[in-house]
Amino acid sequence: MRLSIIRDAFDLVTKTQNLSSSKTDEVIDQIGLEIEIALGKMHNTEPGVDCKDVLNELMRNLLRIAPLSQMEGIQNELNVPLCEYKKILEKYFNPDISKAYRNFDIDTHTLNQIISKHFYREGLFDVGDHFVSVLGEPESAAIMKSPFLEMYQMLEAMKDRNLEPALNWAATNSDKLAQSKSDIVLKLHSMQFLKILQNGSIVETIDYGRTYLSPFTSTHKDHIQMLMACLMWIGKLDQSPYKALLLPSNWERLAEELKRQFCNLLGESYNSPLSVTLAAGVQVLPTILKFTNILVKKRQSMNHLPVPIDLGCEFQFHPIFVCPVSKYPATEDNPPMFAACGDVFCKQSILMMTRNGTRVFQCPYCPLDIDAAECRQLHF
Repeated sequence: MRLSIIRDAFDLVTKTQNLSSSKTDEVIDQIGLEIEIALGKMHNTEPGVDCKDVLNELMRNLLRIAPLSQMEGIQNELNVPLCEYKKILEKYFNPDISKAYRNFDIDTHTLNQIISKHFYREGLFDVGDHFVSVLGEPESAAIMKSPFLEMYQMLEAMKDRNLEPALNWAATNSDKLAQSKSDIVLKLHSMQFLKILQNGSIVETIDYGRTYLSPFTSTHKDHIQMLMACLMWIGKLDQSPYKALLLPSNWERLAEELKRQFCNLLGESYNSPLSVTLAAGVQVLPTILKFTNILVKKRQSMNHLPVPIDLGCEFQFHPIFVCPVSKYPATEDNPPMFAACGDVFCKQSILMMTRNGTRVFQCPYCPLDIDAAECRQLHF
């Protein structure tokens, strides 16, 4: 919704600017034409014709073509949507994000490692090395850098259509990849099979298929049969029903899958934790700033968010329960409790609602009376 409002305002500014520019260009062309006519008259002046008369006529024509009010009107047409667009940007993009900052203890060493590892996993090895050297922790650089250096060597080789480094890595880690139920080994060998097939050597292609693809026949029969059918189109696979196998996007998807499986074996997430944190922060920042501005006016502080914020499925890595009463997330010491009515609250909220000495409390979301002793801990 917010992005659509900004986009509509921007489109209006662009449309008005194009219209204003078109009108201005038209006026400039007319002015240029009148000046050329006046110059022609002055160069070909007959005896008794005063050049001042020509200039006075030119001035009258210019005022007729482009009076000052008309030029101001064109500019004002642009200023109105431009000012409105500025107000919308200021409304939805508050430049003072420092209001969302809260003082809290943080392990600087751990934060520096997260930043360093982010540079290395993104392939920015020179930046990572410089960052680590500035921190004075060169001994940690080799540990973090080495595995990602191997990964990017394989990815760079794949850009040149060289699968040897990736195939060697897959062979070394085949048992671990099988345990994680990854089919990256099959995908790499399938791509190498097609690469050999494109070179036109049918004997070499068949030998490669027998050696490296036959072990997958029992689990990926249809895929293996399709690859074997490609042998009938050797030298002209791009004209076959299987020409989609030659699309460059297949190499890109294979590279992404390799990166994903490589990070999985390292025990790392596919996306950098730092990039995920920043993306989530950008998404919730407007809401946090809104609550902060409200609390500042009320002269209150915000130690936690008063309401849960839905970050979307891409940021949901494990289940989190936020108590609808206290607005605090559940913890081991404050677990979610399942009430007889079907509603769920955190343990501390139930204790608060039974603070008057009775075990029975009224559910805040339905009219039933609940016995606290009958509430059971809920496990996700």
